[in-house]
Amino acid sequence: MIGLGTLANSAAVVAGGLVGLMIKRGLKPRFQEILMQALGLSTIFIGIGGVLQEMLVISGAGLETKGTMKMVLSLVLGGLLGEAIDINGRTERLGEWLKRKFGGQKDSRFVDGFVSASLTTCVGAMTIVGSLQDGLTGDATMLYIKSVLDGVVLIVFASIFGKGAIFSAIPVFVIQGSITLLASVLQPFMTQGVIGALSFLGSSLIFCVGTNLMFKTNIRVANLLPSLLFIVLIQGLPI
Repeated sequence: MIGLGTLANSAAVVAGGLVGLMIKRGLKPRFQEILMQALGLSTIFIGIGGVLQEMLVISGAGLETKGTMKMVLSLVLGGLLGEAIDINGRTERLGEWLKRKFGGQKDSRFVDGFVSASLTTCVGAMTIVGSLQDGLTGDATMLYIKSVLDGVVLIVFASIFGKGAIFSAIPVFVIQGSITLLASVLQPFMTQGVIGALSFLGSSLIFCVGTNLMFKTNIRVANLLPSLLFIVLIQGLPI
């Protein structure tokens, strides 16, 4: 059944989040802090691994890099567009609205949990490739694997941030469901080079999420999301 992978992934996010909420009730602040550091460090290295996998090329002379200028150009243009649209602000306002409806005014970490968990679960090659496979062939195997990974990640996120992280199931459902439904339209554009470029840049954004978690920086990662569009547009340029 086409779309079942997205449903399973959304359900796994909710289930993992509920488990995390149960764990959170018994965690002292110092344990929450070490979990935050562990999650941030893990996310950083997941991002680094994805970037290096696409950036480093073995040649006769040793290791070389590729795609550096495309990454820089995409991030700059994407950041400017994202800042103009203020995607980060809109995402936070959505989080604030959800917080008023479901979280309660005293839940100070609701929005952070929603934004961070949403970016972590929605940015990456598995989201795109898995949704395309589901839409084109009905094979949701990759999304099932992603469901398990996201469920584990949400256990940690919810144990730190609380119920806000659970609502990341909404963007997971909307984004992956949209790609699945539009798979036949997107297929001609999703060459191996484009998928690799999206994985490359998506991993760099995941690294930024990890940096925010680990070092409490304020990189507006959502405002960099349009860079994923620009990397597709300039993929064929000889730079």
